[in-house]
Parts: sequence; C-alpha cells; structure tokens
Amino acid sequence: MSNKSKRFPPEFRERAARMVLEEEKNHPSRWSAVMMIAPKLDIHPDTLSKWTRLHERANAPAVSDLPDREKIRQLERENRELRQANEILRKASAYFAQAELDRIFRP
Repeated sequence: MSNKSKRFPPEFRERAARMVLEEEKNHPSRWSAVMMIAPKLDIHPDTLSKWTRLHERANAPAVSDLPDREKIRQLERENRELRQANEILRKASAYFAQAELDRIFRP
C-alpha cells in the first residue's frame, strides 16, 4: 500500500462516497456527480468513483434480504447469462474440435 492510499482515512472515504450517492439524484449521471464533488474534496475523480463503487458493494443487500420478486429477477438474469456463456463455450468447443479433425485428416 502506498502512502497516497493512506492519505484519506476510511471515514472520509465513506462520507465522500455517500455524498456522491446523495448528489447523484440531482445529476444526469453518477460521473457528473463525481466530477462536481471531487474537486471540492481535492480528490481525483477516478479515485472518488472507485470509492463509491466499493461503498455500494460493501453496503449492497444480500440476496436473502431482497424481496422474492427481485430475487427471482436476479436469478433469472444470472441463469440467462450462464446459458449464453454455455452456448458460447459449446460453439467454441465444436469449432476447435472440427479444426483438430481437419488438421489430422488433411495430408
């Protein structure tokens, strides 16, 4: 860990992230909120954006805390993504298997 990363205490990082999340409601995007707040706190915008993402992840509700409908939506989305990944892997496997067969049987 460098000295720069120790420059801001965790409480300051948390408060800065909360400021972005609160201010985000008044802006068209999170980035515009970050760009407004970062100079006031003398923080690089990328750093503040990272702190905000980390704060969100740390405070995200667990799947068991979500209402049933939201859980189902989240699981369906995950299921869809896994099916797409499996289809890509299946096609890639067939492609490489055919390429290997072509290589073996061509003199």
